[in-house]
This record gives sequence, structure tokens and C-alpha cells, in this order.
Amino acid sequence: MKLATLTSADIGSMEKLARVQFVNSFPGPKPISLVGTIDEQGNTNLAPFSSVTHLGSDPAIIGLVSRPDLVDRHTLSNILATRSYTINHVHSGILEQAHQCSARYSRDVSEFSATGLTPHFEKNIKAPFVAEARFRYALELAEIIPIPTNNTVLIVGKVTLVQFEEKHLSSDGSLDLVGLDSLSSTALDTYFQPSNAVRLSYAKPEPNP
Repeated sequence: MKLATLTSADIGSMEKLARVQFVNSFPGPKPISLVGTIDEQGNTNLAPFSSVTHLGSDPAIIGLVSRPDLVDRHTLSNILATRSYTINHVHSGILEQAHQCSARYSRDVSEFSATGLTPHFEKNIKAPFVAEARFRYALELAEIIPIPTNNTVLIVGKVTLVQFEEKHLSSDGSLDLVGLDSLSSTALDTYFQPSNAVRLSYAKPEPNP
């Protein structure tokens, strides 16, 4: 098998969009979610993110990377202002609407209205959920960690509420992501549906799993 070899200089010389597509694919398929926020004037916002990651389970904390602040980042500014946001898994039934949320709408245009998705509010949570989402959870901002290398930030949030159909939760705590049809993505425009591959036992030093 002959492998192509690219250096950092080769990657840096690629056309911008091609470089973004290429490097964005390095981690492989990543969960794609819609992040719901609201500003202090009550304007709602919805944006797709594929940088959501688990940071800890006790307490339950989730990380979210926001891109460089070269343009007005509505999601980040809303989270800073209200300290509240929601993460909503994207499924195939809302994929096209979720993808359209990546368009650069002006601050006074809600992606909910622009795409036909429905905001859903819960008591004591400022940010809107996506009513059509099958798995969704609310977070409270814990801290913002700057990443100086490229001026991105890691948004760390504590989970305050989770909503889903009980049938998708196993007795051992695992979620049926296939049943939920929770999609993943690579690059800027490629999406994948989950499928069950294999599940192994908890790894221990013994030779056989």
C-alpha cells in the first residue's frame, strides 16, 4: 500500500476551503449537534457544531470549541451573556434544516424561523431547545478556556437537564444512538448515520476481552 505524504507546508499551501475540508476530516466522523442560545433581548439562535466532546461524568460536563472570533459569533456571545445553552442531536429528519443553520444569518434573524425548526423552552432554562430533536440537553456555562494557538476557545458547560425517550436508555447507562438516529459529520458538508458495529467488554489487564 502506497501512502500519500503531506507536510505542514503542503497543507498550508492548499486552497482555503480545501484545507478546511481536509483537516476537518482528520478526527473522522464527529457528532453533529445544534446549539441553541438566546440573547438578552430575547433573540434566539441556532448553530450546528461538530466539536462537542465529553469532558467528565461527575459532574457531567461537556466541552464545545468555538472558532476564532474573526466575525460576530452569535453562539459564543449569547452564551457569555446568558450563561445558558442547549445541545440538540441532529437526526436525519431535520438534517437539511440543521445544515441550513450554518448559513451566516444576521443577528436579528433566528435560524429557528429561517429553517422551520421549533424552539422549545423549559422552566428555569433561558436557552431554547429544538422541539424536533430526539436527544437534547441544557447546559450552564462553567468556564471559557482560551486556545491561543488559533484563538479558538473551549466552552465548558455543566449539564443541568436532559430530555429523550426512555426506551433509548439501557439499564447499564448506555444510549441507543442508532435508535435515536444521532448523526455525525466530517468536513463541512458530509454526514453519516450510525450503525451498530461491535460492543466489547470493559478492558482489563487479562489477555482476553
